[in-house]
Amino acid sequence: MPPLRLAVIGCGAIGSAVLRHLATEPSVRVAAVVLRDPASPTGGIARTLAPGAHVLARLDDAPAPVDLVLECAGHDALAAHVLPALARGVDCIVTSIGALGDAELALRLEQAGHDGGSQLELVSGAIGAIDALAAARLGGLERVTYVGRKPPSAWQGTPAAALHALEDLDRPLCIFEGSAREAARLYPRNANVAATVSLAGLGLDRTQVQLYADPHAGGNVHELRAEGAFGSLVLTLRGQPLASNPKTSALTVYSALRAVLNRRAAWRI
Repeated sequence: MPPLRLAVIGCGAIGSAVLRHLATEPSVRVAAVVLRDPASPTGGIARTLAPGAHVLARLDDAPAPVDLVLECAGHDALAAHVLPALARGVDCIVTSIGALGDAELALRLEQAGHDGGSQLELVSGAIGAIDALAAARLGGLERVTYVGRKPPSAWQGTPAAALHALEDLDRPLCIFEGSAREAARLYPRNANVAATVSLAGLGLDRTQVQLYADPHAGGNVHELRAEGAFGSLVLTLRGQPLASNPKTSALTVYSALRAVLNRRAAWRI
């Protein structure tokens, strides 16, 4: 089987870590890296990490078609790059799940997949038990709650920073409580897990979310509770953040890699 021709959108914390791991993977060839500005310093990093790849501003400019697109660039990339790729019949894997809190964008992506005969895959990212939750939905779910705890520094640049003196916290502070859809709207770059949980389970409007700035968290802590006809589920996952980005769990990188490598695996779990 020939190597998978992969296009990676973005070369930030997640994208660069993915490229490092794929550099020695014979089943995948990074054919293109898509960046907002290929001439920027980030473009130089991409060329170093994936020396055989074309570094481009638009996937349409690639000299040859790709088999798969992996999005690692943030919410805007879904409309700019994933949407047209799906419409052209190219399967896509996305890490910015919180973007699907925009109902109009979600519908456009679904329609593009139908039109192109392609599929959009959402990685489990920083949380576990998504397979169990999605399976339990088929039998009927009653309640799903997600609780996310991150160090105060991970909430800088969000609405919480404007409302609270995060740097002075000495105890956990609940900065948000409500639906997953509202969490995705207010904290789009921190609520990918909440969006993933909701899309696997009861949906964005029926999934309850609590977000905490916790000076004692020691990393990103994800708690998932679900009840339904299957029984009950309780999961606590204490993830380590990427050294280059405290807002992102390292497990997100491994989740994206697993989704890519599964495309050439003889069997998958």
